[in-house]
Order: sequence, then C-alpha cells, then structure tokens
Amino acid sequence: MKLKLDENIPQSAAMRLAALGYDVDTVLDEQLGGRSDEHVWAAAQAEDRFLVTHDLDFSDTRKFEPGKHAGVLIVRLPDSEQWRVGDHLVAWFSDSDARTWERCMVVATLRKVRVVRGATVQR
Repeated sequence: MKLKLDENIPQSAAMRLAALGYDVDTVLDEQLGGRSDEHVWAAAQAEDRFLVTHDLDFSDTRKFEPGKHAGVLIVRLPDSEQWRVGDHLVAWFSDSDARTWERCMVVATLRKVRVVRGATVQR
C-alpha cells in the first residue's frame, strides 16, 4: 500500500510506517508544503497514494467520494495526544484490516477506527 503523509503529520512517522512495509512519501519531501489541499490531493491521486492527514477538509464524502480515489485517513486525536501521532499511526497501520482501507475514507480516533467504503469497494 502506498501512503502520502500530509505536512501536518510528523516526518518521523514516515520511517516507522516504511518499517511496517508501506511505501511512504511525504508532502514535505516533495516540496508540496503550503500548497492547497487540491494540489496535495492531486499529487496523491496521480501516484495512487492513500493520503494520511489531520485536515478535516478531506472528510467531505461528496467531494472525496469513497471508492473513487486511492483513499484517505483522517487522524482525529485530542491535543494531549498530538505528540504520539506516530505511535497511533503505527498501531492503526499494524492492524491487518489497514490493508483493506484502500479506496476508502477512514477516520481514526483514540477509541475507534471508522471505515467508509464506496459502493465499488469490496472488502
């Protein structure tokens, strides 16, 4: 599974996710920091990469319809947990179900991971 980490995800998470076998690149490594959501989204989709972000703008299923893109994980952690984003990403992506998230919109919190699958996405 190919991942793209948005600029709001710690760079240190990339190496940790790569150690789990994911093909990871980052918005910052590609000099896309500060670019519009549309530009970041287009870059992720052009490379068929699953986007990992804190940005709630990507949660609009009318604009980012599950099943019609590479997928997106929206990280929803309280401020007190922001320093542990990398730990949470490793835990979430270590779960065998994470490999089924392609083409889905996923919202992950401390308590649960919710996966929204498109009509064309099979599990």
